[in-house]
Amino acid sequence: MPESKKEIKTTAVIDGIVDGHRISTRQLLQELYKKLDEGYTEFEINACGQHDIGGPLWDPEGEPLKFKVKNPGQRLGSMGMQGTTIEIEGSSPADVGWLNAGAEIVLKGDGGDTTAHCAATGKIYVGGRTGTRSGALMKYDPSYTAPEFWVLENTGSFSFEFMGGGIGVICGFGCEDLNSVMGYRSCVGMVGGVIYVRGSVKDLSDEVFLLELDQGDKEFLLKGLPVFLEKIGRPELINTLSRGLQGDNPCEWKKIRAKTYQERAVQKKVKSLKEFRVNDWVEGGIFGDVLKDDYTVANFVSTGDFRLKFPIWKNAMFSAPCEYNCPIGIPTQKRIALLRQDKAEDALRLVLEYSPFPASVCGQVCPNLCVDECNRRYLDIPVKIGELGLLSKQIEVHPPKVEKDERVAIIGSGVAGLGAAWHLRKTGYQVDVYEQDEVFGGKLKQVIPEDRLQQDILETELQRIVDLGINVKTRTLVNKKLFAKLKSEYDAVVVAIGAHNPVIIPFEGYERLVKGLDFLKAINKGEKPQIGEKVVVIGAGNAAMDVVIGAYNLGAKDVTAIDIQKPAAFDKEIKHVEKLGAKILWPCFTEKISEQGVHLKDGRVLEADTVIISVGDRPDLSFLDKEYIDEKGMLRINEYQLPPQRKPHISCRSGWFFQTVLLIPVLSCRSRLCRIRQCF
Repeated sequence: MPESKKEIKTTAVIDGIVDGHRISTRQLLQELYKKLDEGYTEFEINACGQHDIGGPLWDPEGEPLKFKVKNPGQRLGSMGMQGTTIEIEGSSPADVGWLNAGAEIVLKGDGGDTTAHCAATGKIYVGGRTGTRSGALMKYDPSYTAPEFWVLENTGSFSFEFMGGGIGVICGFGCEDLNSVMGYRSCVGMVGGVIYVRGSVKDLSDEVFLLELDQGDKEFLLKGLPVFLEKIGRPELINTLSRGLQGDNPCEWKKIRAKTYQERAVQKKVKSLKEFRVNDWVEGGIFGDVLKDDYTVANFVSTGDFRLKFPIWKNAMFSAPCEYNCPIGIPTQKRIALLRQDKAEDALRLVLEYSPFPASVCGQVCPNLCVDECNRRYLDIPVKIGELGLLSKQIEVHPPKVEKDERVAIIGSGVAGLGAAWHLRKTGYQVDVYEQDEVFGGKLKQVIPEDRLQQDILETELQRIVDLGINVKTRTLVNKKLFAKLKSEYDAVVVAIGAHNPVIIPFEGYERLVKGLDFLKAINKGEKPQIGEKVVVIGAGNAAMDVVIGAYNLGAKDVTAIDIQKPAAFDKEIKHVEKLGAKILWPCFTEKISEQGVHLKDGRVLEADTVIISVGDRPDLSFLDKEYIDEKGMLRINEYQLPPQRKPHISCRSGWFFQTVLLIPVLSCRSRLCRIRQCF
């Protein structure tokens, strides 16, 4: 049988100069396409500065394409496809491998500016140096292999700008006299990927870390360097470039990694409002020549010396400091006024117009932000809000005076859900609360340790909610099917599910982590998880402090909480755990988790029998339609706290009744809960 058309083809030779004249890029590429249609898969191109050689091409029969190119123009290998190999003799101008989509590009000379710019996959090997912004905007799609960009010598300034993924390797060969083998202002905006560099590096962006190599990094280089050097025809350099990658010899290589969002935040010192007023507004600031102090700046609420020097009575034009700083706007100054009038019953009942949890939340759990701003602290002592809240524990409520026909479903029985149910029921609506757990009360019931919240107090307030006529359906998981049914059967649906999916950071060894939320729920159910004597808690927020308390209650003797930034927990929570013996360390950046404990990036090892992570939780919104979810996977709401394009039926003042769904994604957002209370 005769040989196939493919089998008799050899190498197509295409010249960029024909009859003594340079042909255009279009003519050269048309000739290339013609040869490809004829069955050629190997090409030798003697170019004369033509652009876009070796770009997005593939063989109809799936055969790999091979190019040998001389004297190319810009964008050589631009959008090169998988199965394409391009070898360039000598150097090449800008944009080699721009938007590389899988090709292997071997440049045996120097590359111009923006080499490997926007590379998405494939490999680019450079046997010389490259220009500015090389490796910028490299990215990584997990569906494909990460792009690799290897350079024998050095790169120009602004290299690896806005890098989002992939691997860069800068060997620094022959660059011992350079001040920086990556130029200046490299890695600006870098958010992902890793760069291995050998030689001096200066003026790196402060958005990245320059780190020592671990064993995995060394193994990657030891495996990849021989391949790279063979490709560019310099195998004799292997001993020089691999020095220190084996054995105990000092390693000449470093690793560059982008800082996480949290790691960047640690380095940014945010000025307090007082610091801004004193340092930038007045003394040394824009009004320093006319003002000697900042009294006239704080003209909304008179506090401290300003209150004594300039006694101005503004007759409730502004909220009292305690009311303003309360997450749900409880007017404590009115409660105090009622007590002065011997109307104790009215004073204790007033708080129930704002919250069904005066004793459990205000009295025990809340950090009482109102106290921090109470004007009385400038005279004697601030009002004891916690103790005042506890006095409202036994106050009974009266049923609504008017019963309405409209029915409202509340999804979630935490503070937000029960708060919404409370205000709706007090105005006469028929309210059903749906809770997937076997008990209701959300994290108050399931998570917070009894050290901080007495269960008898919480049970009393939960029973008061039921006594008001609110129907709570436990062990009812709302999925898409049930959600659709609720929307059809109820006049309105309130989504207040809270956050019950713990965040897990994928450190090496993350599978050893215990989820803080699950840990606390187990304790509150009466279980006794085995945790050993040494416990490390990753995270130092309020929830993490609850985890520390739980660990001590289970018999732990040495508990340490770590965080990458100043602990976010309230002072009273921190003081509580410190009295128990806990240590709080920051900033600490976790490298990996092992059987030994937590390995930090500074080389320290925190030994632990159990490592618990408590860095936040996320809501499970899988039951909602896409119209309710934004591009970040969070709830999409408008100024009415409704899904986009929806508005209340009636104006707010007359008691608007919302269409179908009201979303309450954040517990502490005053406007959402108060809007329910004020507008129904």
